[in-house]
Order: sequence, then structure tokens, then C-alpha cells
Amino acid sequence: MIEIGKNTTLTANRNAAAGMYLADLKGNEVLLPNKFVPKSLKVGEILEVFIYKDSEDRLVATTLVPLIELGGFAKLKVNQVNAFGAFLDWGMEKDLLVPIKEQSEKMEEGKEYLIAMYVDELTERLVGSSKIKKFLSNEKNNLKEGQMVDATIFEDTPLGYLAIVEGKHKGLIYHNEVFEQLYKGNTYQAYIKKIKDNGEIDLSIQKIGFKHVDDQTEVIYNMLRKNKGYLNLSDSSSSEEIQARLKMSKKVFKKAIGMLYKMKKISIEDNGIYLIEKI
Repeated sequence: MIEIGKNTTLTANRNAAAGMYLADLKGNEVLLPNKFVPKSLKVGEILEVFIYKDSEDRLVATTLVPLIELGGFAKLKVNQVNAFGAFLDWGMEKDLLVPIKEQSEKMEEGKEYLIAMYVDELTERLVGSSKIKKFLSNEKNNLKEGQMVDATIFEDTPLGYLAIVEGKHKGLIYHNEVFEQLYKGNTYQAYIKKIKDNGEIDLSIQKIGFKHVDDQTEVIYNMLRKNKGYLNLSDSSSSEEIQARLKMSKKVFKKAIGMLYKMKKISIEDNGIYLIEKI
């Protein structure tokens, strides 16, 4: 059977009054309605389509490109809310239903929410859910500490931001290691900081270890050049001020200026740091 909820490449098999029937390698067919059939499409040619159910619960194909696929995640806008749930725009003719029981918070018309898409067992229809955690698993992952990954924020907890890691796993970015606001539904470049024995994944927005310090050294150096060779920050500056101005921790700041000092690029004075070279 042709899988629902996925983009797939099929072969134009036969013409019909309602459209063109497409087939997979096993001979399973699905109708591509006339309104989606390209004028140049001929029997025997291949075409990439998306498989879903129409308003009459028939399995059909479309050349429309969805904003989300089965098993995937996407930030979608609510077009309508009623007693059954919320209906979200996912690029198809018929909006995607997120039932009330699948809403982690009550959805409101006009707002955007990060959702997962799955097949409802009773109706066999594609539906959405904003209860992201149940679609993630940290078992059998091939991730390694220090690896760069895509991290999509889906929840802000007292401890930190929960993120979808590489579209499959759950990770945590601690609040005290983040120096800027992260937003739900947005995807950020992150790094695997630690994988615990129980499978939990700690993430970092910054590069791990020396690589991060090296990057921040360049940030400080460039800022000095922009500020005529002077920056009124030093070891005695507060952590809050350093975080607000440089988006880095005081610990990293001290390591970075220490590196610049050893490289004889700056001098460290009581009132701040100075670039030794002329601008």
C-alpha cells in the first residue's frame, strides 16, 4: 500500500475521467485528481506527489507541497478553532486538525504552534499534536558528544529549553548557559554537550570546550577594533554586564582575554582592556 503522509515518486499508470492513476513499483495505485495533473504528464512518466486523504476520506495524491510530513515537526498557523479542536494551515486545501486532547495548551486562532503529524488509528487520517515529547525517543541514537546538531525549541521549562534534536530525539539547553532569548518553534545550531547513561541529552548553543573560547576570543578582538581599541570590561566586571554586552559567561570572557594577553594582542588594565596594535 502507498504510504500516507509522505512525498513519494510514482509512475503515471493510466488515464481516467477523474484524473491520472499513479502507481508504485508493486502496482498499487492512487488517483491524482485532474486539477493536479500537469498538462504535459504522460503515461509512463514519473512524478513526485504527496499522499493524503481528501474530504471524502479517499486516498489521493497532490502536487501541492505540504509544510509538514508524517513523523515530522513544523510551526503552523491556526486558521480556525471549534469544539473539535484547532485547524492549522499546512499548505493543503484542507486544514490539519489538532484535536483538543492533543493540544499541550489551548490553541488560539491566528497564532502559530509547533506540532507533530501522525496518523490517527481510528480514522486513519493525518492529524496534528502539540504534545511533542511523546514523539521523541533517545533510544538507539548515533549522536556523539561535541557533534553539531539541529535543535528545535518546543518547551521552556524552569531548568532550561527542551529541544527536538535532529528531528528525532529530546535534548535540554540549560538556562544558565544561554545568553539570548530562544523561541519556541525556531531551530538553532547546537552541540551535544553530554549524553547521560539514561539517554538524556544535554545541549549547548556554544561550541564545546576550547573551540568555544577560541570563537569568543575573536568576538572580543573584533569588538576592540570597532571601539577604537578599548573595552571597559575587566575581571572585576559583573557576570550580568559581561553577559548583556558580549553574550558570553564571565568564565569564558576571562579565558578569552587571557588568550589574547598571551598572544600579546591586548593589555589588561584596571579600567578595561586595550588593543596593543594600532587601529
